Amino acid sequence: MFHVVLVQPEIPQNTGNIARTCAATGCVLHLVRPLGFDLSEKALRRAGLDYWHLVDVRVHDSLEAFLAQYPGARMHLFTTKAQKTYAQAKYRAGDFLVFGRETRGLDEEFLVAHPDDCVRIPMREEARSLNLSNSVAIAVYEGLRQNDFAALLQTGELHRLHWK
Repeated sequence: MFHVVLVQPEIPQNTGNIARTCAATGCVLHLVRPLGFDLSEKALRRAGLDYWHLVDVRVHDSLEAFLAQYPGARMHLFTTKAQKTYAQAKYRAGDFLVFGRETRGLDEEFLVAHPDDCVRIPMREEARSLNLSNSVAIAVYEGLRQNDFAALLQTGELHRLHWK
């Protein structure tokens, strides 16, 4: 349904949790180098992901290489510096949800070049940021909600919901 893009992720456990979200929702996971961890099978197991085989993972050598491969992609850049909230964004199938490093987020130059694509997850001013894997889950499920969970319903992957 969506493409989750992690630009220079640093913490393997976060990436493992994000990969789990992608596996559960059918999102493609893009990892943009440099990575703060190793992609070996042993390292991935240590990060807590024992079903990496369920995730479509694409690794890119740089942000420039990623952007060149997907020209014209509809992107939502997640940053604490945006005015528009993630809930105000309109998500469509195939959109790219882009997140930066845990310690610094996306580069300022990149954000300035794409001001209309920037969105934030509201939080208290004194809180620096949310955990990256939590932020990704919030974004993915808002996109799925806005699309009536269509991608999961079409593939039969959505478990029965019991609302009664």
